[in-house]
Amino acid sequence: MKPQIEEDRFIVSVKVGPKGQITIPKEARQMFDIKEGESLLVMGDKSRGGLAIMKADAFYALMGDNK
Repeated sequence: MKPQIEEDRFIVSVKVGPKGQITIPKEARQMFDIKEGESLLVMGDKSRGGLAIMKADAFYALMGDNK
C-alpha cells in the first residue's frame, strides 16, 4: 500500500519481519519527528483487534507524568 498522507494524518500497511519487527516508514517518522533510539509505546486492545503506537514522552505528557 502506498502511504496515504494528509497534512496531519498518515496511513500505510507494513509487514512483520521474521523477528516480529516492523519498520515505521520514513514519511511517518518525519511527520511525528521520531528519532533513532526514541521510546515508543505499543498499545493494544484485543477486543478491537488493533494496536496503536505513540511516542512515550507524548503519552506521559497527556497523563500529566513527566517521565
